[in-house]
Amino acid sequence: MSFDLPRNVILPVDAIDVRLDPGPHPFARDNAEAIAENWQHEIAANPALFDGMVVLLSQLAYRDNRLAGRCHAVNYSTFMLWRKRRENSGAEHAYAHAMLVAADNALVAIRMGPHTVNAGRVYFAAGSFEPVDFRDGLVDVDFNMIREVREETGLDLSGAHRGKRYHAMSTNSGTVIFRRYHAAAPADEIAQRISAFVATETEPEIDGPVIIRHAADLPVGLSPHMKPLIEWHFANGS
Repeated sequence: MSFDLPRNVILPVDAIDVRLDPGPHPFARDNAEAIAENWQHEIAANPALFDGMVVLLSQLAYRDNRLAGRCHAVNYSTFMLWRKRRENSGAEHAYAHAMLVAADNALVAIRMGPHTVNAGRVYFAAGSFEPVDFRDGLVDVDFNMIREVREETGLDLSGAHRGKRYHAMSTNSGTVIFRRYHAAAPADEIAQRISAFVATETEPEIDGPVIIRHAADLPVGLSPHMKPLIEWHFANGS
């Protein structure tokens, strides 16, 4: 099987071996005309969209606390069509979350800006893997996490204490790889820093920070995959 991992369960991950295949993804190759047509509809509805490069998986498996897979660089327009045709597409999506844990053990997430594809959704600052996130063909998950948090919130997590291992949860909509990043400041102070950064941006990606203080503190607009991650954090200490 191209995708062989348990669904809807949080898995411990000690190693990630996801490699970038230089060849085209079969989904992109086989749907070129539909991709171009759909993209015209997408940008007509949201002119702020940019057809940059992301990656889509063609394989992913979980064995012995290890994730191994293969992915291919595709245009964002390909990703947008895949979102509508993901069932039996031969492609899946993986992304990473730096789970930002404040000094008071609260979680600090973000709400996406109104011009984005996921407008109003709440999750940890994140973005799809891009070719820049790979080193000698191997994905650098922490580089992606730190890069996305910096771009969206202005925070630099490069010196933050990191959780001992990664965890992952795979659903029909994608596989999230996450890791705790511990900040030295309390949640309110972190939120103030993020809000100050957003105020300086001409077209900020996010609407602002969202603080989650306990497992039942679920904000409006929370992405479905976030609830089990939040429950896991508050059930498993820090």
